Amino acid sequence: MLSSLRIVSRRLAALLGVVAFVCSATLALAASQKDNPSWATLSPPQREVLAPLAGEWDKLTPDQKKQWLGVAKRYPKMTPTGKKRVQTRMQKWAELTPAQREEARENYRKMQKNSRRKQKDLSKEWSEYQSLPPQERQKLVHEMDKSSGRKLAKDPRREPVPEAAPSGESGK
Repeated sequence: MLSSLRIVSRRLAALLGVVAFVCSATLALAASQKDNPSWATLSPPQREVLAPLAGEWDKLTPDQKKQWLGVAKRYPKMTPTGKKRVQTRMQKWAELTPAQREEARENYRKMQKNSRRKQKDLSKEWSEYQSLPPQERQKLVHEMDKSSGRKLAKDPRREPVPEAAPSGESGK
């Protein structure tokens, strides 16, 4: 009886080991699907929004999928114009080759770097402009109007203030 009890307990321990292994593998697979979902596991609304990427979806990195899923999550709250813009850009992105995509990413990184620098420069230039006397600012504006060759909309702040007629004169 004792030997059969040992056999049963060994088999039970082996069975529990197998069950634990299957559970851990299932949990790992579920976590993997959450972090790196396949196209088939996306919800119908996600697949509808991300349709231009269907052919490329399973080739995307988990980070790229996460970014696109963020777009799909924000999509319902977008304006019709915003939705159209997203769809157009997604379609164009899907048509790019991997080399073109990498080039676009690199250009974006460069643009971000330059944008921060330009923003600081513009802020400095604006402060300098604001510190100029009004006549000097007006002179710069007129020079810019002439050099650009375009007419800017009339801005009452840019119009010279008419001098008041000396007291006692009616101006007629």
